[in-house]
Amino acid sequence: MEHEGKQSESAVKVGRERIEKMSAEVVDSNPYSRLMALQRMGIVKEYEQVRQKSVAVVGVGGVGSVTADMLTRCGIGKLLLFDYDKVELANMNRLFFTPDQAGLSKVEAAAKTLNFINPDVSITTHNYNITTVDNFDRFLDAIRTGGIAQDTPVDLVLSCVDNFEARMAINTACNELSLNWFESGVSENAVSGHIQFIRPGETACFACAPPLVVAENIDEKTLKREGVCAASLPTTMGIVAGMLVQNTLKYLLHFGTVSDYLGYNAMIDFFPRMSLKPNPTCDDRFCLERQKEYLAKPPSVVDAVAEPETEEPLHEDNLYGIELVEDDDTPVAASESKVQSNIVEGLKLAYDAPVVEENAPQVTTDDDVSLDQLMAQMSGMCKKE
Repeated sequence: MEHEGKQSESAVKVGRERIEKMSAEVVDSNPYSRLMALQRMGIVKEYEQVRQKSVAVVGVGGVGSVTADMLTRCGIGKLLLFDYDKVELANMNRLFFTPDQAGLSKVEAAAKTLNFINPDVSITTHNYNITTVDNFDRFLDAIRTGGIAQDTPVDLVLSCVDNFEARMAINTACNELSLNWFESGVSENAVSGHIQFIRPGETACFACAPPLVVAENIDEKTLKREGVCAASLPTTMGIVAGMLVQNTLKYLLHFGTVSDYLGYNAMIDFFPRMSLKPNPTCDDRFCLERQKEYLAKPPSVVDAVAEPETEEPLHEDNLYGIELVEDDDTPVAASESKVQSNIVEGLKLAYDAPVVEENAPQVTTDDDVSLDQLMAQMSGMCKKE
């Protein structure tokens, strides 16, 4: 038994050393960093800047806990965790909580786990309901002063809540402070989800096109069906959390394209994307103010659209009246058609394979003419040109 105890202590010590090494991998001086490999490969210009970013995660449930876990492993500088629920045994289908944490507040349990994973990340916990009047002001102040530098706002807010009331509170706060944020969610049947990137004034806020429960001022409590519990799949929640963190990193570190809206349908593995414009008659007054501010901004060089150059005709004279027209029914070579038919929408080939024509084109005529006569006709056409 004593021998087993020493082995356990040794394993813990080795584990801690590995964790310390993992937390240091973000530093550019470490040539073996898997994270810094993104920079060396040219994907991200300065990955180490992630240590200077502050992110607020509202809702540490199925999506939020995994989101916080991923950001911690990516070396984020600071995390602000908001939730008021406690860990229950029913939460063990999540990818994060463990049975021994039952009874702890979710933010407390999350902070302990995350500090063990990466002690370099600064984590602050906020165990209260942000939808109450008093707590909303506390939430507003927390994200307004929660940046890495003192008295600066957080760089991004991530909504991982499971009710519309909390989403509206986050929406109001971010519109008031003009903070960009991501809204996310998983359906009640656990087989679909989405993320939505909201930039106040530039894209639709959560109140611009609200769900019926918000637009009609319906009390969410009246919608709960007796004896019916929302389904929950760690797979769906993990996928949505992955999409959320992936787009968070793209936004914070300026690489790739950040999706305005990205959905996920597990039944058919479908990922729809779209963009939503703000509603000029939105009920949120701060949204209307942000819209005016956005429209008043001068267009940037990137957004400026260059006027198309007028193409001059290749030949001024057109003796034979030849015209080029678009034809959707243009036949494609057999080999090219075969390749393209195997490529689904959203993918493209790394290079174009050479097209090999199987049969040489044949000349046919309606009249029964000899080869000599046909050659004579072609010779006459050449002389006219």
